[in-house]
Amino acid sequence: MILPVTLTACAAAALIGLWLTIRAGTLRRRLGIAHGDGGNDALLRRMRAQLNFAENTPFALLLIAVIEISGKGGEWLTYAAGLFMLGRVAHALGMDSAEPSAPRTAGAAITMLTLLGLAIYAVLIAARIV
Repeated sequence: MILPVTLTACAAAALIGLWLTIRAGTLRRRLGIAHGDGGNDALLRRMRAQLNFAENTPFALLLIAVIEISGKGGEWLTYAAGLFMLGRVAHALGMDSAEPSAPRTAGAAITMLTLLGLAIYAVLIAARIV
């Protein structure tokens, strides 16, 4: 069984994760900090953006996969997966600012709402309501 939405979402997640790793590593190298954040706020924010991605993305990918496997996905699932990934990028870019920013806020909101929507839909599938 080929799961095109899941495969595409996983590929996008891998690329975003790599991008986040490179962003943190580049700053780490420029600052000469080998381990931890070295007390540097900018590096701490980049590290948190990377970890926040790692904390949330597995749940989204798993929900996308099980919804697709159930046969209840449809075209909307592609849009939901894309929206989630855009939210993750927006959040990461917004984390570069020491102050709360529109991209960070929008990215966090998109992430939470997408996860909530996917979770609710998965429960509805399990309950055989949809």
